[in-house]
Amino acid sequence: MRKIAFPPLADNNSKILLLGTMPGEESLRRQQYYGNKNNHFWRLIFALFNEPFSEDYEYRKSLLLKSRIALWDVIQSCEGEGSLDSNIQNEQANDFSCFYRTYPSITHVVFTSKKAETFYKKYVGFENYKSYITLPSPSPANARMTFDDKLTAWNILLDLLA
Repeated sequence: MRKIAFPPLADNNSKILLLGTMPGEESLRRQQYYGNKNNHFWRLIFALFNEPFSEDYEYRKSLLLKSRIALWDVIQSCEGEGSLDSNIQNEQANDFSCFYRTYPSITHVVFTSKKAETFYKKYVGFENYKSYITLPSPSPANARMTFDDKLTAWNILLDLLA
């Protein structure tokens, strides 16, 4: 069965684009970016901006946009069992040319995993007028890092927004 990713979460104020690979099974089921409760993504975002954690998805999205952060995935559709990036097959990338034309204020592309960076490099490539950073994955599969270690690495987002 072919999996279809979500549309981008972005607006004209977005400065940073956070890029994952493809929503996992639980995210697709819930129709929410980073919908797996064991994923640290939303906890990292709330901690970075010193906001009390919320389960409200609309509020989560508004916090990102208010913070000038866009969210999307490199892969538009794929096949594969389960949620692991290593299971992604027959992938098709999103249309980044159109996306960057629509949101020209994005100057920083931040990958939320090494695999997202790999797919982006394969299908899109790096351009000189953007900066690129790869952060440790917030996924529960990245168990070698504690939440605090991930938060320390993710603090670079605040520097990029300054």
